[in-house]
Amino acid sequence: MLRCASLYSYEIDDPELALEEVLAQLDEKVELLDNSVGIVMCNPEFIHSGTLRHLCEGLPFEVAGVTSSSQAVNDEAGELIFTVFVMTADDVRFKTGVTEGLSEETAGPIQSALRAAVADEAELPKLALIFPSRNIKYAGDAYAHELEQVIPGVPTFGAIAVDDTLAFEFNETIHNSESYKTEMSFILCYGNINPRFVVGTLPKHKAMPYKGEVTSSDGPYVREINNINAYTYFEDIGLAVDGKLDDNYILVPFVIDLKARKDYDGFPILRAHASFTDEGTALFRGNVDEGSTFTLLACDSDDVLSVTRQKMEEACEVPGVNGLLVISCIARRMMTIRLNPLLELEAAKGAVPPDIPFMMGYAAGEICPTSVRDGIPANRFHNYSLVILVV
Repeated sequence: MLRCASLYSYEIDDPELALEEVLAQLDEKVELLDNSVGIVMCNPEFIHSGTLRHLCEGLPFEVAGVTSSSQAVNDEAGELIFTVFVMTADDVRFKTGVTEGLSEETAGPIQSALRAAVADEAELPKLALIFPSRNIKYAGDAYAHELEQVIPGVPTFGAIAVDDTLAFEFNETIHNSESYKTEMSFILCYGNINPRFVVGTLPKHKAMPYKGEVTSSDGPYVREINNINAYTYFEDIGLAVDGKLDDNYILVPFVIDLKARKDYDGFPILRAHASFTDEGTALFRGNVDEGSTFTLLACDSDDVLSVTRQKMEEACEVPGVNGLLVISCIARRMMTIRLNPLLELEAAKGAVPPDIPFMMGYAAGEICPTSVRDGIPANRFHNYSLVILVV
């Protein structure tokens, strides 16, 4: 049986004290079984101070994860904090790894690392956890797509690294005691593990009166909407000016209906707009398929918190829940930060009973299935979303 625990430390300047705190919590909260692994999230200051290295070297299991702007566990929610979500079992095995750098491409490094990891396995993993560093060259869909080439049909859950700076310049992925600026770390889970998934977006009734069909696109690049140039379309409806989205619409999510996809499951996803090219092509953070339809949402902090509470409560009611790993889009934090930068984390923490271990952090993009039908997951990349792994 899988058991979980969530641990934390605020101690950045004293690595030995930080390790003592985390190991004391570990002894108190869970007895490690034959196989264990940790998912780590921390503020980049833990890397810069050297404390992350000392912590990970001192933990009695391997770890993988990413930097984050802030996190929560059952006991605490904070910004300058180290957190680790522990999974331990006799009948579940864990393999961790890290790719080569992804500066030039995703396909070669990811597929090579995954093939090496599964080479001696007779079966596919039951779950893949992935933690890429942030790279604006790639749509977030690329990471799950490359896994599909090596371990097809495996549910994939993950977070793209982020940090607490405006330009996200210090984001890194983490594998054991090392951190990396361009790589992707991962955990493969084998055996008796039953992952379930909950996805929260934003209220659909908040849709704005703008609808369009993507009539020409290539991955995240949308050239035409309703058969006209993308920038011209947004300019005509008053959302774009001077070559960019109007400042009032920077944090407006696009609801994309992926009806053109073969694995369409009826679940719309959210996309963030990034920029326009000189030719008026709209660049999004994730793929927007030709034939998709979209609208925009006018949401506020109340909507973010309402969905977070609802989905956390839903996850806690999943039969056989042993623990929750929760990832929220950094844009959701931006939508609540004027009130309190910890507002969503506190809302999530307040919805989880003390007997269900959980960890939550922020990401620059979330990877999570929107459904699993006949054992086949619809692995998706998300923006503006809250995704929850139930184990």
